[in-house]
Amino acid sequence: MATATRLSPMTAGELTRLVLGQEEMFILDVRNESDFNDWKIEGKRMEVINVPYFDLLDGVDAALDRIPDGKKVLVVCAKEGSSKFVAEQLVQAGQTNVFYLEGGMRSWSEHLEPVKIGDLHDGGSIYQFVRIGKGCLSYMIISGGEAAVVDAVRMTNVFEDFAKQHGAQIVHTIDTHLHADHISGGRKLADETGANYWLPPKDAHDVTFDYSKLESGQTIAIGNTTIQIQPVYSPGHTIGSTSLIVNDRYLLTGDILFIESIGRPDLAGKAEDWVGDLRETLYSRYKELSEDLIALPAHFGKLSELGAGGKVSARLSDLYGSNPGLNIEDETKFRRVVTEKLPPQPNAYQEIRQTNMGKIQPAEEEQREMEIGPNRCAVHDR
Repeated sequence: MATATRLSPMTAGELTRLVLGQEEMFILDVRNESDFNDWKIEGKRMEVINVPYFDLLDGVDAALDRIPDGKKVLVVCAKEGSSKFVAEQLVQAGQTNVFYLEGGMRSWSEHLEPVKIGDLHDGGSIYQFVRIGKGCLSYMIISGGEAAVVDAVRMTNVFEDFAKQHGAQIVHTIDTHLHADHISGGRKLADETGANYWLPPKDAHDVTFDYSKLESGQTIAIGNTTIQIQPVYSPGHTIGSTSLIVNDRYLLTGDILFIESIGRPDLAGKAEDWVGDLRETLYSRYKELSEDLIALPAHFGKLSELGAGGKVSARLSDLYGSNPGLNIEDETKFRRVVTEKLPPQPNAYQEIRQTNMGKIQPAEEEQREMEIGPNRCAVHDR
C-alpha cells in the first residue's frame, strides 16, 4: 500500500495486515467516548486516541495537537462518513499521510483474515480465519478436494471463495456449540453448498431446523482426512459444547478453552448449573488428552493472544502451565472466579442465541447491529 500524499481510504483487510505485521500507526477514533471505551482497534505498535466527532466540527486543532510527526494517521468512526469528513479537515490543515477506515468499525467487525495453521500428514491443511475486530476464530480443514468449516461466522462468502480458490468443495459445516456472541454461518453455509450441518444435540433442544448430531465417538471424513470426535464431549460454556480433534494433532476447543482464559458458563443463564461441567472438562476430560495437542480456540479476547502471522494457538501442555483458568486448584475458588464479577455479557447475546436457534430471522442490517462490539466469551476478558 503506497504512502498517501492526500486523503486515501484504508480497507479493514489492509489495516488487519498492518496490525499483524506490528507496523506503526496513529489512530484517531472519532466515535462517542462510550463506544470507544467499549470497543476499539488495537495494535502492538499503534497509538489510539479518542476525540469525538462533535468536538471537531468547528475545527480539528484538538486532534492536530495530539498527532505525532511522521506517522500514518487513520481516522475511524462507526460507518465511515464522520471519519472521512475529519480526515479531509486534517489534510486541509497540512497533514499529508492521512487515511480513513473504509466502512468504519462495521467493516472492521466483519473482516476475516485467513491464516494457515499447518499441514496435515496426508497432504491436507488447516486454516484459521481471524475475525480480528470481533475476536471470532473459524476454521477450514481441506483434504482431497473436500473441506469442513468449523464455527463459521455469518460472512459465508469468505469461506466459499476460499474453498473455491483451493479447489475444494465444502461438505461439512460444524458448530462446536450454540453460539451466543455472534451469529453462526454454519447452517447458512451448509444450505448454500449442500454440506452437512453438525450441531451438538444437547445444545439443540429448541432449534427449529434439521441438523446432524455431533456426538462423541463419531468420525467425520473429509477427503483423506478425518475429524475425530473422540470422548471430548466438553460441556461448561454450554451444556453441549464438543471439542474436535483433527488427525491426532489439533484440538479445536470451541469456547471452552482460550489461550489466556477459559469459557464463561453464564450466557444461557446456567452459571451455577454448568460451572461443575466446566471444571470437569478442563481439569479432568482435557487432562486425559495428549499434552502435545495444539489447542485452537473459537475466540481470542486480547491482542497478546495473537502469535506469529496472526495465529491463535498453543500447545495444550503450555496452557496448563500459563493459563490462569487452568490453575485454580481449589474448587470453591474456581466456582467463585467463573460465576462472580464476570465481564459484561456480549451485545444482544439473547437475540443472537434466538437467531442461532432459528427462532427469529433478523434482517442483515439488524444482524450487523447485534454483533457490534467485542465478543466477551472468556472469564478473564475485561
